[in-house]
Amino acid sequence: MHIAVIGAGMIGAASARHLSLAGHQVTLVGPAEPGDAATHDGPFASHYDEGRITRQMDPWPFWSRASRASIARYRDLEAQTGVRFFSEVGALMAGPEGSGQMQRLAGVRARDDVPAELLQDAELAERFPYFSFHPGTIGFHEASHAGHVNPRAMVRAQLAACAAQGVTLVRDWVTDLSEGEGVTLTLSGGAQVRADRALIATGGFSRSLTGEALDFTVYARTATMFEVSESQAEALAAMPSLIVLLPTGEDPYLLPPIRYPDGKVYLKMGGDTVDVPLETPEALTAWFRSGGNPEVGAQIEALLRGRMPGLEILSTLNLPCVTTFTPDNIPHFKALSDKVFTAFAACGRGAKNSDELGRLGGLLASGEALPDWAFEAAVVA
Repeated sequence: MHIAVIGAGMIGAASARHLSLAGHQVTLVGPAEPGDAATHDGPFASHYDEGRITRQMDPWPFWSRASRASIARYRDLEAQTGVRFFSEVGALMAGPEGSGQMQRLAGVRARDDVPAELLQDAELAERFPYFSFHPGTIGFHEASHAGHVNPRAMVRAQLAACAAQGVTLVRDWVTDLSEGEGVTLTLSGGAQVRADRALIATGGFSRSLTGEALDFTVYARTATMFEVSESQAEALAAMPSLIVLLPTGEDPYLLPPIRYPDGKVYLKMGGDTVDVPLETPEALTAWFRSGGNPEVGAQIEALLRGRMPGLEILSTLNLPCVTTFTPDNIPHFKALSDKVFTAFAACGRGAKNSDELGRLGGLLASGEALPDWAFEAAVVA
């Protein structure tokens, strides 16, 4: 069967790899990262970054399962392609002892037998002296199979595997999708791609192809980069990725020092609580062209200075991104017809889970049944 995968980002590239492994003819369609975001007028992707947190534990059963499945394949993909993208520095999830979110995490640890060490006040301070936590904080520390991934490198690895497996890569974007005996994709340059079936994996830009058939919301998000010196980065070499689960339901995250393409070393923090919906392709493109929201950036800086009061910050930089949510907080693995399928809306968890999300999307597009847990939306009690 010839299957066209629309979207060459984290989920789409993974879908193409898994479909070709299953023996299908695959055409993967999606633009490369733009050299100049300010002048790019096509869709953007969410992998234009060097660091995203990866961890096994999540209070949602679906995401915990998807995380563990994806992480289990990282090293094989790296070995197959020679592209390294996984930094196994560990991950820490911390919050008030007795809170609902921490209790749910404890339930996940027990249910899924995740090797995560429980640390309390004094133990947290001793193990991670560069962090400042409120009294009564506990943390679950995953020392292995956790840390951060480089999403740009992860996509490069997926594409390298795709090339080795015979996948055709078309560097363009789809402007129209029509059905007949099969499917026909019309590209921005006017060319067409014909296939038996199509899988839409275009993230926040999916509405231009799905219309109003599916319920999802795309929000603008701002992450802030904090430049540190080489000596500061060296002093923080053992720092894990961090997520703090606050009683308010907010969950700011922090990545350890990572070197970016400009040669500088940054810590990255997110925790944008300003929900600004982006409802049209034009609004999405304008947001990706922007420098993010400076007010949110200032809020994030205040959070970081409270969490790491001894950190010496040389400069700051705000980055725009988006998150795509569904009502059930699990992705849209949907059949729009007997020829067109979807795999998008990763609900802020796409990078670390993308290989498994792509595998599930590929199963759907090829007519295979998805496992029951792929629709398990309930939170662990």
